[in-house]
Parts: sequence; C-alpha cells; structure tokens
Amino acid sequence: MLPLLFAQARDTLSGTHLLWVVLALFVILVAIFLIVIFFSFIRLWIQSLLTGAKISILDLVGMKLRNVDYSMIVRQKIALVQAGIKVTTEDLEAHFLARGNVPKTATAVIAAHKANMDLPWKIAAAIDLAGRDVLKAVGTSVYPMVIDCPDPTKGRNTLDGVCHNGIQLKAKARVTVRTKLDRLVGGATEETIIARVGEGIVKAIGSAKDHKEVLANPNLISQAVLRNSLDSQTAFEIVSVDIVEIDVGENVGAKLQADQAAADLRVAQAAAEQRRAAAVASEQEMRAKVEENRAKVVEAEAQVPLALAHAFREGKLGVMDYYNMRNLQADTDMRNSIAGPGVKNNEQSGRSGM
Repeated sequence: MLPLLFAQARDTLSGTHLLWVVLALFVILVAIFLIVIFFSFIRLWIQSLLTGAKISILDLVGMKLRNVDYSMIVRQKIALVQAGIKVTTEDLEAHFLARGNVPKTATAVIAAHKANMDLPWKIAAAIDLAGRDVLKAVGTSVYPMVIDCPDPTKGRNTLDGVCHNGIQLKAKARVTVRTKLDRLVGGATEETIIARVGEGIVKAIGSAKDHKEVLANPNLISQAVLRNSLDSQTAFEIVSVDIVEIDVGENVGAKLQADQAAADLRVAQAAAEQRRAAAVASEQEMRAKVEENRAKVVEAEAQVPLALAHAFREGKLGVMDYYNMRNLQADTDMRNSIAGPGVKNNEQSGRSGM
C-alpha cells in the first residue's frame, strides 16, 4: 500500500516543483544562520558603530572563525579610539594571536598618551611580547622608582670604599630612576643600575684624599656618580643618587702597613737566619782547617826523631851535641815554668812554629 502511494506522489510532482522545494529549504537555512549571526554580533557591532571603532559584522565573524576573543578586541578598540589613539583591528588581533596581553598593552598605551608620552602601539606590543610589564614601565615613567643600592636582598648592606688616607667608609644610597620607553626593549634592568651605581660610589670614595671631606659633603659622591652617565644602554634614566647613610669603618691603611711591617720582619728574620747559618758553616770550616793544620804539625813533629836518628847514622850529629841540645831544652822549660804558664805557652807556640 505505501509503495503505491509514494509512486503516485512521485508521479504527481514534476522536476520543477522538486527544485523549488530544495531552494526554499536552502533559503530558509541561510536566513536562520544569518539571523543567528546577526543577533550574536549585533550588540558589539552597534557599540563599535556608535563609538567610531569601525568593526564590521564580517570582521567579527572572521575573528570568531580564527578563535579570537572578538568581544575583548571590540572593547579594547573602543577604549583606544575613545582615547584618541589610532590603531587598527588587525594590530589588536595580531597581538592577541601572538599570545600578547592585549588589555594590559592597550591600558599602557592609553596611560602613556594621557601623560603626553610617545608610545606607539607597535612599541608597546614589542615590550609586552619581550616579557616586560609594559603597564608597570609606563607607571615608572610617570612616577619614578626608588632602588636601594646595594640591594639588601643580595646579602650586602653597605658599599665599602677606602680613601687615600686609608680610612674605610661604608655608604648606603638610594637611586631614583625613570623608565625610558624607547630603550625598554634591549635595555639593561635594575641589576645593572645597582651594579654601576655601586661601582661609581666605591670609585668616588677611593678618589677622596681624606675621609673627612666625604663625611662633610656626601654630595661629592652623588655628583661624581651622576657625571659618569651610568644609565647608558639601560632601560632607565637616573634622576638622582641620594646618600642615605655613610659611616666610618676600620683604618685599612694602618692595617695594611702593619701587615706589611710584619711581612718585612719575617723576611728580615729569614735573611738573618740565613746569614747565621752561613756564619756557622764558615766557623765549622775554619775549625776543620785548624784541625787539619794541627794534624800537619803533629806529623811534622813526628819526623824530628826520625831525622835525629838519621843524623846519628850519617854521623852528622854527635852524642855530645844531642845532650847539649837536650840540656838547652831543659833549661828553657825550667825558665818557662818559673816565668808562668802564659810565657810557657808562648814559648811552646814559638817552638811549634819553628
């Protein structure tokens, strides 16, 4: 029964009627789709139209298809246009797709514009994409930031320098800086400012002839630091360098002189010990030579009896001559004993020399 009915209906409907039905269904679907899109974007489109943001329905649809937060883009574009800043929707969308913070960047550009500072959108976007807090940078440009030097979180509380007279001075400073937006990309950070100012303070203290001059006028340090252009190639401009505290440390010069004197004393003691050792060695050598000469004398005296015996054998010395010589020696010894031990020793020395 049903197949028969379908066959009759197909026969009654011509090809033209079927085409019109398909077109009608397509038009209805397109109309429904357009109505949904219209009511989805009509509020944002009306807002942009009334505020002069000039964002069309097609732009909103395109952002939707590109997975862009179109409502946020519309709000930021309206805020920028109302602040008198010229920026295209493509720039906002590109910054969002580059994972940038569009609301913070827009707020920073508006704040800079209200403060009469030149901060184009492209530079602000580059600062944001570089990882810097662009809104904080603008705030620091308007309201300067104070940096402690040295940084107490790094473990040092003072900057220590030594004057020409050897007195150590310990100083603390506060550096007031203002952000330079044109040097924020690629410029050095706060750590560089702290390091350069610390170096300048130590150099200024070391250049002073007397610590009393620095204590009487700490402004000498500030002037010396500011003259060196320490903020070059950094993201900041140094407004002022203020010496908060300066104290007198130890007498480094006297300590160094005492250490040098102790070192010189040790060197002199070592040299004296070396000379003493050389003298002892020389004395030992002289004693060895004396013993050597005494051995030679003993050896020579041992040859006398042999010479006498040889003279007896050769007939060159008679018995009476020998006894006369012995008597003469005995008389000499007797006179020496009467004269005293000193004379005796001298005579023996003289005889030994003979």
